[in-house]
Amino acid sequence: MQSTIVMTGATRGIGRVAAERILRESPDAHLLAVARGSAGARSAAELGAGGHAVSHVEADLGSLASVYSAAVEIRDRLDRGELPPLRGFVGNAGLQHTNALTEGPDGFESTFTVNVLANHLFVRLLEDRFAAPARIVITASDTHFGDFRHNMGMVPGPVWRSPEVLARTGAFAKPDRAAGGRTAYSTSKLAAIYLVHEYARRLQARIDVVAYNPGFVPGTGLARDAGALARFAMRRILPVMTLTPFATSRRAAGRHLADVVLGTTRAPTGSYVDRGRVARSSQESYDPRREGELWDAVERFTAAYTA
Repeated sequence: MQSTIVMTGATRGIGRVAAERILRESPDAHLLAVARGSAGARSAAELGAGGHAVSHVEADLGSLASVYSAAVEIRDRLDRGELPPLRGFVGNAGLQHTNALTEGPDGFESTFTVNVLANHLFVRLLEDRFAAPARIVITASDTHFGDFRHNMGMVPGPVWRSPEVLARTGAFAKPDRAAGGRTAYSTSKLAAIYLVHEYARRLQARIDVVAYNPGFVPGTGLARDAGALARFAMRRILPVMTLTPFATSRRAAGRHLADVVLGTTRAPTGSYVDRGRVARSSQESYDPRREGELWDAVERFTAAYTA
């Protein structure tokens, strides 16, 4: 069955591994990579070299206007019949800053924009173009647990506040330091899980929405804005941890992601997949009041592009 799968974060790391596996395991799929600058065109050419159907749309996920333009282009291509029916969206791109003070062009903190608002805008603008059965996968993180067992204390746990506060710079303690940036990251991943629960309630039947946790994956480029010592550790030291249960290799994490996207890993809508199996996310991540509050807020934040 021919289908289009739209994917962010397909140019590197676990997304690139997942994209390769999706194309290998589902030869009828047309993979549409959303990426910034020349990365999308380059990756599309590389991924399509074996005769696979791959194209790209340019977007800066830190800009809602850019996300809107990309989503409209995808809608138009679907409507013109240039793409097969849309059956998948993978919000895999992620961002972590070394502070909580980086503001994007829309006035929102950049981590929140990329990890939460960009995915939300794509889902809302594409939801009426999905051909059921379809699956939406949002890459989450076990940093949202906020305990030593899940990330060995490397990332502070989430600190939930009103979404109006979380979406702005300076929402956390020590916002000018790495701890502030990491807290922004873990909190944004908790927000992503809240929205997965809301999508599961609100989207039409047979459009499944799943949160995927790859685990701790060294060397993905997530820490590319960190200091020199942290980057060296991520590239040269921490990859050794993939030989232990405390970390996941890029290949394994990408394989698991592809299996969730393709439905090889069976997961009901609204569920949380921890690597290769459905699991419970944190106790804090099940909070209908927060989920509804966040939904209302992100709808306001993106209203200029969805009206």
